[in-house]
Amino acid sequence: MKKIILMLALVLPMLASAQKIGHINSQELLAAMPELKTVQSKLDTLAGQYETQFANMQEEFNKKVADFQKDQSTMTAGVRDFRQQEIAEMEQRIYLFRQTAQEDIQKKQQEFLMPIQQRMMDAIKKVGAEQGCAYVLEAMTLHYIAPDALDLMPLVKKELGIQ
Repeated sequence: MKKIILMLALVLPMLASAQKIGHINSQELLAAMPELKTVQSKLDTLAGQYETQFANMQEEFNKKVADFQKDQSTMTAGVRDFRQQEIAEMEQRIYLFRQTAQEDIQKKQQEFLMPIQQRMMDAIKKVGAEQGCAYVLEAMTLHYIAPDALDLMPLVKKELGIQ
């Protein structure tokens, strides 16, 4: 009996000083960061440039197809085969251009977001440490958050100078 009381006396203080766990919605925080508007503007400009080029290529392709369809009855077999091959190659170039453009936009998005995400993570770590949190969890993946759980969002926003 004395052993049980002694063990409880040792364990209860440890339970009473349970480690704090904070939570934050990183998607909401990222969306609130003013730098995100600049990134989105840069990406929109880049996407617009690609769309303009794509539209020009598509217009040229459509013109070639229309010309081919209009003139194919008067073409020799060799010329018709050559023009069909030319149209197929142009279609392939357009497809590859579209793919390359999408990949480039994704790379630029990652490149532009990396410093913002790093700044965000640094602020989360700093605030978590200041608040004595052993862990900071992503709020979006939690099924339940107790009312007394430590929401770090306002403190991290303050650290980042948001609001």
